[in-house]
Amino acid sequence: MLHSDQILDTIRMIQDENLDVRAVTLGINLLDCRGSSPKQLAAKIRSKLRRVAGKLVETCAAVSTEYGLPIVNKRIAVTPVSHLAAGLGREGCLAAAYALDAAAKEVGVDFVGGFNAQVQKAATRADLALIESLPEVLATTHKICASLNVATTQAGINMDVIALLGGLIRDMAARSADHDGFAAAKFVVFANQPEDNPFMAGAYHGHGEADAVINVGVSGPGVVARALERRIARDGAENLGLDDLADEIKRTSFRVTRCGEAIGREVARRLDLPFGIVDLSLAPTPKRGDSIGEILQVLGLDAVGAPGSTACIALLNDAVKKGGAFASQSVGGLSGAFIPVAEDAVLAAAVARGELTLEKLEAMTSVCSVGLDMVAVPGDTPAETLSALIADEMAIGMINRKTTAVRVIPVPGKKAGELAVFGGLFGETVILAVPNPGKSARFVRFGGRIPAPIHSLHN
Repeated sequence: MLHSDQILDTIRMIQDENLDVRAVTLGINLLDCRGSSPKQLAAKIRSKLRRVAGKLVETCAAVSTEYGLPIVNKRIAVTPVSHLAAGLGREGCLAAAYALDAAAKEVGVDFVGGFNAQVQKAATRADLALIESLPEVLATTHKICASLNVATTQAGINMDVIALLGGLIRDMAARSADHDGFAAAKFVVFANQPEDNPFMAGAYHGHGEADAVINVGVSGPGVVARALERRIARDGAENLGLDDLADEIKRTSFRVTRCGEAIGREVARRLDLPFGIVDLSLAPTPKRGDSIGEILQVLGLDAVGAPGSTACIALLNDAVKKGGAFASQSVGGLSGAFIPVAEDAVLAAAVARGELTLEKLEAMTSVCSVGLDMVAVPGDTPAETLSALIADEMAIGMINRKTTAVRVIPVPGKKAGELAVFGGLFGETVILAVPNPGKSARFVRFGGRIPAPIHSLHN
């Protein structure tokens, strides 16, 4: 039973603190769409997406209106396209991508994830065909997001694929130079990629999932920041420890998760689909008052990137997970705290002031939910240096048994200190300097595989 103070708290979170359901993502198994030709594959994909996802957007709108809680994005995640197009080569991958893009426009969703391959140990011919097609797909489609899983704690790190990615990311960016390399912002590289993540660009529908399932991503950085401010104002900073503030984050995350799960389950019920998971990830937007960086400031950092920043992110990430896990039967996805630089106004401002560097960001990713996310770097950054950045982040995920990711944008024609503008929820940021460019080439060229750590042997 809801009490009046809980109802008022929820109204305040929506109206004044930017609480929203960031994404309702419909995962769809498309393995039954495989065909003997690219044309047949494309036709089956479009037909199934229209049939299964045709009422997603209108259902989300109805639930959002009825409950008064905004649903920002409606998305689809599909079976890895490298599996759908196996045997059809590059043309099959392109046909699948264009079919997904067209179907997404027809049903009205914002993005489609799942242009994906799982290549943590090795890459098949189908995987390599998809990888080769990435620059063309991301530069010529509007709603397709792509991802690769190149590392796991059990398999190690596939350096052969990582060695290819630096050049491919530069190619993606060059093909969208008029938009500051935006095509690269729709591509993310993972270690330990979850199968049920509702957030883009890394969503895909894993083989362990149902034929179709609703997953929901909830976000509330502003809600957490305001809750901390009220607690400090009420009790006084001198009377509080970081454990008290962590407890406040847990309590707030509990309430946010309850709201998100209620929305997700209602959407699933009306579509007659199973409900999967709620991903409670504090995902910021460029909007004022909706920032992870602001939470770090409330926790006592006068500069995001100063010593203590990694410890603050660790506290925040852990408290969010604890509160969310207690609130829901099925927390999944990434769940924690994101630090996407361009999408967070306070983080972007810290980069502009020189307070937050690439090296400090990497340290913070060792304890956050994702990794180097929406980081703009100089357009002339060597391909091998980009590959080495990816390898570093994959190593953090592999060793620590956690999900890590890299979404890096080499901005064509621009250098460190200049502004990159991506627009909308993707935001803008000053371009970060990359230390020692070109000094990692010999390492990357070895290729092969970095073996899994000894603690992967736990059977």
